[in-house]
Amino acid sequence: MYRPISSNATAAMRRTRLLRPVQSCRAFHNYFVTHLPSSSMHPDSRSPAGPSHNLPRAASTPYTPGSKPDAVPARPPNMPSRDLTVVRIPLRRAKHHFGVSVSRGQRPGQEDANQAGTIRIPAFAKRVPVFYFAVFDGHGGSECADFLRDELHGYIEEAAAQFGLRSSLKKDEQQAINDQPDRETQPSPGPLDAARLESELLEEYKSTIGGYFRRWRPNYLSVTQPTESDEPQPSSTPVTLESVLTYAFLRADLDFVTAQARKPDPDDPFVSDNPLNRDEILGAPHLPPSGHHTIGGPGRFKGGSTASIALISTPTPAPFWHPAAHSTLVVAHVGDTRVLLCETASGRPIALTANHRPSHPTESRRLRRWVTNSLVTDSFGEERFEGLANSRSFGDMLSKRVGVSSEPDIARIDMLPAQFSFLVLLSDGVSGTLSDQEVVDVIKEAATPEEGARKVVEYATEVSHDGDNATCMVVRLGGWERRSEGGVGSLGTKEMRDLRRMEAQDPRRRGRL
Repeated sequence: MYRPISSNATAAMRRTRLLRPVQSCRAFHNYFVTHLPSSSMHPDSRSPAGPSHNLPRAASTPYTPGSKPDAVPARPPNMPSRDLTVVRIPLRRAKHHFGVSVSRGQRPGQEDANQAGTIRIPAFAKRVPVFYFAVFDGHGGSECADFLRDELHGYIEEAAAQFGLRSSLKKDEQQAINDQPDRETQPSPGPLDAARLESELLEEYKSTIGGYFRRWRPNYLSVTQPTESDEPQPSSTPVTLESVLTYAFLRADLDFVTAQARKPDPDDPFVSDNPLNRDEILGAPHLPPSGHHTIGGPGRFKGGSTASIALISTPTPAPFWHPAAHSTLVVAHVGDTRVLLCETASGRPIALTANHRPSHPTESRRLRRWVTNSLVTDSFGEERFEGLANSRSFGDMLSKRVGVSSEPDIARIDMLPAQFSFLVLLSDGVSGTLSDQEVVDVIKEAATPEEGARKVVEYATEVSHDGDNATCMVVRLGGWERRSEGGVGSLGTKEMRDLRRMEAQDPRRRGRL
């Protein structure tokens, strides 16, 4: 049974949700601002002598200051200012920096979604914004994946502002950021404010969903729920980016689930005796950071989505794709989407995520502590939990009470200059068909990240057994120009890839599947 929370607590939380200012979410941009040599402003190879950046003609317009969220990067070292021009470059059209490719496969619709751009959070950035890359793999429909594509970055920015996240830079560097004229002046929350928000969120999960979440102990948050009767206790632990990401993921998921519970259920025209959340009792609206009123379409959506996001920042003037740049990469992950790094020296893939499947030892132990008789094996020999292939996801409202959580696994990697060649984000339509080494070897043979993403999706679609939706996102890093030098380059899996392509073209193959 689900217990409604007290009327006073409900009213307080309803006021908090209703009065949440939309302005608290800073603008999300799909472009970046950087320096380019003045002689390379024209992308055409027939232009006058000088270095060419091969960017689209529209990206060659000199940057005009005045847009508040835009931060002009510091001038790269050893480059006179008279030889540089600041330009604004559309990220999705900068094929030498970024590439993404998608395919519907043999499915009736596209349920994958992706996002790329810049956000401004004071985590570890100096003057440039944090780059944000994300892949979402929906199931049961695209509503949840589309919601995350449009809103998750806003939840992260909002949580950072609410928690009063501080930069990890040195004091003098942080002071330089504080002195910028475009910085918004507002009261600075602290760890106790963050603990209060976390405590309210845990209480909301406990009261509106219940079940597994009554005794839930999330990682990275500074408050816990030792027993069902004990009250969460605030802590003075410093706010970290990991705690902000965890809170943002959980907040977004709870808003999505509670919004679905308020909608009519096409499979059950009668109101349930055990409402999933307080909205079915009080009708309090939940607004995402963008302020949009519709979350997930007009009808109740019972499906969900996985998510993998990557945040990249450099504390130096050089951008993260520069061979001399030190960068920090933070990955937050839920489900079976995948994030890989290609190591420049060895040419090998480094997996930064692990699939949240019921068969995974950690997930199996977590679920079996709270639920029994919910793990089953399907005809393909794969374990499923409540009929789901993933034990963690956004949405999936009918399975939330038994332990399907959106709590992310988070990894932080300090990237040395040119240590890694590129970053890859994949949906399971690719990672479920190709090995990690096959993916990075295909990208090594491409001239640009855009071409690499396209070739990975084409290859995965060609040899796929189930024709799932496929998404591949490739981000250039400092070692891109040396991507084929490590190990045996792209030859390690070439024979295997040629054989798989030959089998895929065999007309008898369809009858054997």
